[in-house]
Amino acid sequence: MSIAGIVIGRNEGARLIACLDALKGVSPLIYVDSGSTDGSVAAAQARGAQVVELDMTQPFTAARARNAGLAALPNETRLVQFLDGDCVVQAGWIAHAQAFLDAEPEVAVVCGRRREMFPNASVYNGLIEAEWDTPVGDALACGGDALMRVDALRAVGGYNADLIAGEEPDLCVRLRQAGWRVWRLDAEMTAHDAQVTQFGQWWKRTKRAGHAFAEGAALHGGPPEHHWVAETRRALLWGLFGPVLVVVLTVAVGPLGLLAALVYPLQVFRLSRRGGLAWAFFSVLGKFAEAQGALSFYWRRLSGGQKRLIEYK
Repeated sequence: MSIAGIVIGRNEGARLIACLDALKGVSPLIYVDSGSTDGSVAAAQARGAQVVELDMTQPFTAARARNAGLAALPNETRLVQFLDGDCVVQAGWIAHAQAFLDAEPEVAVVCGRRREMFPNASVYNGLIEAEWDTPVGDALACGGDALMRVDALRAVGGYNADLIAGEEPDLCVRLRQAGWRVWRLDAEMTAHDAQVTQFGQWWKRTKRAGHAFAEGAALHGGPPEHHWVAETRRALLWGLFGPVLVVVLTVAVGPLGLLAALVYPLQVFRLSRRGGLAWAFFSVLGKFAEAQGALSFYWRRLSGGQKRLIEYK
């Protein structure tokens, strides 16, 4: 069975080289570049990868890059391993995932464990490491790294190139609606180098998640999916309506109204019993960033403004 690799990236430098080197033997290997200026294109070509350079006069999205790689695949390709350029596939993963798809013809997407290379480099890297730890078995969605059936991808139209975030869950919703399944294996798949070391990076990444929640709910929020409806509701409740309520109460009854803000430390305490103090604190704080992202989606939809990628590194 033909297995291809599609890597997307921009200015990943040494991380891209490590990513491509780990895919040695995968053919065809396609690298989709999004305007790199660090020699990524030459480095990929030197490693035998077919390079697709995106037209950067058009709005960039990761979904658009993955679709460009998909369009470059030979017709006979049956399976494709998608990777972000800051990831390294683990030894044995592709063969293991292929064997699973061979045994499970109703599964279109299989993914495994994504780990952070440097989870202790910053509190933010540690939070991302915890984010990757999702249940195994039948899954609602995958991330950017996954082995997929090409015919299933093409049948649902590939990725939604208009999405600036959340393109993988959107794809998985449409695949599941078409009768396919998504599966997560308890196997090491990729090592990821987030390089999120500053608060501003974490805020932008979390804001992007809020945008994805709101747009995903707008696209697939109806029954039976209710896709990201709860996540959007929580973001707006804690990140928007909560602060507004505190302000209204303070205006109405004076300084005593500020006592309503105590609900936030109480929420941190409640969540800390489940995932620790740091995770709880940033989970609550992140609702403000998520609400900002959701509001940016709503504003652009109302105003007809152009979507802009929310980049954090």
